[in-house]
Amino acid sequence: MPIDVLKTLFEQHFHTPVERVQPLQGELGGSGRKIIRLGAAARSAIGILYNVREENAAFLQFSKHFRRHGLPVPEIYAEDLTHGAYLEEDLGDTTLYEFLSKNRAAGTIAPQVVEAYRKVVAVLPRFQVEASRDLDYSVCYPIASFDRQSIAWDLNYFKYYFLRLAGVPFSELALEDDFGRLTEFLLSAPRDYFLYRDFQSRNIMLRDGQPFFVDYQGGRKGALQYDIASLLYDAKADLPPELRQQLLDHYLGALAAFIPLDREAFTRHYYAYVYVRIMQALGAYGFRGFYERRAHFLQSVPYALKNLRWLLHQAELPIALPALMGAFQGMLASEKLQSIASEADNLVVRVFSFSFHQGLPQDETGNGGGYVFDGRSLPNPGREERFKTLTGQDAPVIDYLNQQESVHQYFASVLSLIDSTISTYQSRGFKNLMVSFGCTGGQHRSVYLAEQLAKRLRTKPAIEVQLRHLGLENLRK
Repeated sequence: MPIDVLKTLFEQHFHTPVERVQPLQGELGGSGRKIIRLGAAARSAIGILYNVREENAAFLQFSKHFRRHGLPVPEIYAEDLTHGAYLEEDLGDTTLYEFLSKNRAAGTIAPQVVEAYRKVVAVLPRFQVEASRDLDYSVCYPIASFDRQSIAWDLNYFKYYFLRLAGVPFSELALEDDFGRLTEFLLSAPRDYFLYRDFQSRNIMLRDGQPFFVDYQGGRKGALQYDIASLLYDAKADLPPELRQQLLDHYLGALAAFIPLDREAFTRHYYAYVYVRIMQALGAYGFRGFYERRAHFLQSVPYALKNLRWLLHQAELPIALPALMGAFQGMLASEKLQSIASEADNLVVRVFSFSFHQGLPQDETGNGGGYVFDGRSLPNPGREERFKTLTGQDAPVIDYLNQQESVHQYFASVLSLIDSTISTYQSRGFKNLMVSFGCTGGQHRSVYLAEQLAKRLRTKPAIEVQLRHLGLENLRK
């Protein structure tokens, strides 16, 4: 099994067998990588399983290069590219996005979050300029430069996976003409720097108040403006405009220590890169959300539209792009996209069933988890031969559990707690709640309980229920 490769790497590096295995990212993530924490006593490491050798090689090479420059990135402990596996330093669980989410209220962002962002933007020029000077760009994947072809990929991604699937009207020919003008303008900015590509709050870890950086495997040569635009216009981070400007000024101050800086020339191209980064992100949301029907990816769309609305009113480009600006106006007027925006105001309750043998479900919203209920005290249908091939979704198992008084008492207690929590969450404007039910095999009791809760919650107003049965998914695999 692939996990055995990570266990072997761990044992070879730490000279002790693995005692704990905890999956950190499942199908809710967008990359396809499996991220797993492995531990023994006080030792811990993050294992990665991914079958794209070139991307793995880029990450490993970049990591070693950045560490030679003293940059805060994870140490690589061990690697086995033949099996798509490597082991890296465990930087903890707190992303910049999670830190921001926990330290903002009523639109006010706490000073410690602002300070964390200032530290982050001050480090960025070291990646872009200092580490770029002797970086081997031949390992970049899938492309070594944010060039004409790379820009075309992003713009067409936006056109076909967002505009087209969202039903926003546009003229194909006129939009292509605008894409051509925009591309020429983007390429007129100096592009001899390292472009991190996914420089956003979820790819920055905080440990002891200091930032550490991950997920730069898509890096390539490009313009300075792209990465700072990615961070400051990171959709769900929803930074206020005045803070964005303060952080941009702080970044430019740090950048000026590395290169002669013409702020006016930098700003001339800056908002064009903000637009192209937002379009790239919308293309990704459309592909995952509209095309793959993974609805949680669409939760970022309203925030991206909010950014576009601000840009259209506040940031005039030095080139005319009438068809593209018309498409943006069409997006803002779209009833389909407005419905997504109204859905984003709902409380999202994610309900999981799982097997305790396979580890707890992971929270990927940046909110730190929720409730975990242990169903192993309830009568177990799995011990009876007639139920062994059935699940908690099947009528005979449902009927059996419905006849158990202990099940009704247990579920009534769960409902009382969840109802109270939902009421509080809605009154305080919270957006996410996670409720997980575990049992021995993740097949009968936990599935039944998750199904029953999801059924009840779907009758309540302003709630979006997302239901997954992790144990059953593993069985099917």
